[in-house]
Amino acid sequence: MKLTFYIVFNTRPGQDVFVNINDDIHIMNYDGDGKWDLTIEDNDGCYNEIRYSYLVREGYDTMYETGPARHSIIGKAELVEFHDQWQGLDDNAPFLTAPFTDLFTHHTESCLKYGKYAKEIILRVTAPNTYTDEQLYVCGNSQQLGYWNPDKALKMNFVGGARWEAQLKYEPSFEYKFIRKSKDSVEWESGENRVFEVSCRQTKCVYLKEHCTSSFAERHPRIAGTAIPVFSLRSHFGYGIGDFSNIKLLVDWAVKTGQKIIQLLPINDTTSTKTWTDSYPYSGISIMALHPLYLNLTGIGLPKDLKVRTRFEELRKKLNELPQIDYERVLQFKTEYTKIIFEETGAEVCKSADFQQFFKSNKEWLLPYAAFSYLRDKFGTADFNSWGEWDTYDEQAVEKLWKAKSSGNILKYHCFIQYYLDKQLKEARNYAHSKGVAIKGDIPIGITPHSVEAWKEPYYFNMDSQAGAPPDYFSEDGQNWGFPTYNWERMAQDGYLWWKKRFTKMAEYFDAYRIDHVLGFFRIWEIPQGYKSGKMGHLAPALPYSKDELLSRGMNLDLFLEDPHKPGYYHPRIDARGKGGHDMDMLYDDFFFHRHNEFWKTEAKKKLPALIAATNMLTCAEDLGMIPDCVPGVLSDLKVLTLEIQRMPKDPSAGLGNPNYFPYMCVCTTGSHDTSTLRGWWGETHNGEECSTDTCKWIVSEHLHSPAMLTIIPWQDWTSIDENIRAKDTTKERINNPANPHHYWQYRMHIDLEILNKKSDAFNAKVKDMISSSGR
Repeated sequence: MKLTFYIVFNTRPGQDVFVNINDDIHIMNYDGDGKWDLTIEDNDGCYNEIRYSYLVREGYDTMYETGPARHSIIGKAELVEFHDQWQGLDDNAPFLTAPFTDLFTHHTESCLKYGKYAKEIILRVTAPNTYTDEQLYVCGNSQQLGYWNPDKALKMNFVGGARWEAQLKYEPSFEYKFIRKSKDSVEWESGENRVFEVSCRQTKCVYLKEHCTSSFAERHPRIAGTAIPVFSLRSHFGYGIGDFSNIKLLVDWAVKTGQKIIQLLPINDTTSTKTWTDSYPYSGISIMALHPLYLNLTGIGLPKDLKVRTRFEELRKKLNELPQIDYERVLQFKTEYTKIIFEETGAEVCKSADFQQFFKSNKEWLLPYAAFSYLRDKFGTADFNSWGEWDTYDEQAVEKLWKAKSSGNILKYHCFIQYYLDKQLKEARNYAHSKGVAIKGDIPIGITPHSVEAWKEPYYFNMDSQAGAPPDYFSEDGQNWGFPTYNWERMAQDGYLWWKKRFTKMAEYFDAYRIDHVLGFFRIWEIPQGYKSGKMGHLAPALPYSKDELLSRGMNLDLFLEDPHKPGYYHPRIDARGKGGHDMDMLYDDFFFHRHNEFWKTEAKKKLPALIAATNMLTCAEDLGMIPDCVPGVLSDLKVLTLEIQRMPKDPSAGLGNPNYFPYMCVCTTGSHDTSTLRGWWGETHNGEECSTDTCKWIVSEHLHSPAMLTIIPWQDWTSIDENIRAKDTTKERINNPANPHHYWQYRMHIDLEILNKKSDAFNAKVKDMISSSGR
């Protein structure tokens, strides 16, 4: 069997085109005029079924196609020629991601087997936003294609990733168009007829001709959804905190009200001190491990002792009656419960084939995490610098811990918990998918300095620096998150493998994701160790001024901070504007808003494309704060959805944003976990006045009617539209206050999800009508 791949891509000197076939990457041959090809002889049948895509490399930089890989089953074919087109980042790119191809416009994949005819043609087209009740056909001026009669057109097979294929006997020349048919309509492509004209002298061959775009009328689907953290979910059978099984109940409510996406906060393990300070979901001790608090206890079994079961049930009811989360009591409760279940069933579970497969697939991160958790508890701290001989990660020593009877049993306990968490979250995801609902996750920009990754892979981080944010809408003093900054130069050396693994793991659970603080991929606000205030930070990477240049321009060095990594070079202090005269203000504005635009643009385009291409999730950015001019253009080029919040307009001269003018390529929302709720904001800006249900409904409706692709409303703001459903005390509804670095994240829904689903018909009908009338 011989496979030949052809593609046209106009490279510049230093670039090469590759084809990735079943994760084997092959460099292609350049034939001139932008034409590249590769021939593979497959005598062993290794490539009977292939998934493939193209990429372009230049040094460390790699350019990827958008969307999932192509899927082909070679079948009986002896010679196949793939004449493909580059699947680029055009306006259809978001519609090639998982929420659209797998859920919103889902079709059952049915790949063709090539070689049905001795000499055959495969026509392939990418046609995103083809509705579930629609079918693609190819119609043309030959008998096989129905002589332009749509009733006799050739039916195409959906082959995944918004791609369709048709199989026909070889004809040397014909004209054709693709058509979309539903029960009541036929839609033809616009423009000139497509032409196939190939002289094939082979007696047995398959000639595949690909079209990376179709010419149907553009569609701009608009989706509504809700945002709420897992920990905030409340169920009648809960344990004082939301868990992964509660997502199913939230999905039921989404379906009842016409919503198609659910947005969550980070779900990784944050267990560091075992106190309420661990409630901060952006301070994970692992980028891979899920939080044990989100485990549904019933789902892992009941204690054998009836008295123990009774005691747990009584405590469960007490914790579940609380208006807010008691983090420490819930953690103690779940830890005690899971240890009993592990003692009773752990040995059997850990021997099961399912567990063994989970362990094998995740061992690279799972074993270090289990060891970290064991050592954290042994030494009473997550600060591995206090662990003596264990302060530096040692793979062989961790293997010994695993094999030792006493420590190994504790490590298995932590793996046991992760196994069930993984199982329960995937069950919730699968349930959501069965209902046509997508799950959107949140990927924090940082890691904590006392985490598995900082212990195991410190070379990826600048451990002497802290990430944060300059003074902004959220905090007058700026923010110091305490996270080490990234050593991007080191990360680039292995093609950002650390990030790719992280995104790939998250793609097991999510269909879309929010990149927390996307500005960190352009530059980060870096605060040297030893400082608390965000005002003491500087931009990194940056182009600071030399001391001589500043003195020659008559600048006061007291208004600058020396670069900790480059002595003799200085950054303007973030609070320097207005303190040094006109020349200082001009320098300040140039430094923070203009000087770095091309530099930061280059930095972001080194990193983001590889990470976006690592999965088929829809990429959404949190692009709030002090936004450099280069950011909107880069996000637009990469087809990343921006974030639009009315009270935080991108135009600094505007008091409020107007949802009617939000871009299509965005996530539109009334607020976030870092802002007050809609009712809270109204009170803050109207002298404590309560926001009426009619006003709340009007504001939410304005957002639903916006052009935004996704309008995702915080759950608290949905409930604000109904007098019988809204919380009595809105001051308890705020999730986080960024101005307080020690905020206790303990918000819980004020009503059970069961009541929301079964006893709130009037409210649910109101939400559904608002969404439907907005065209979503």
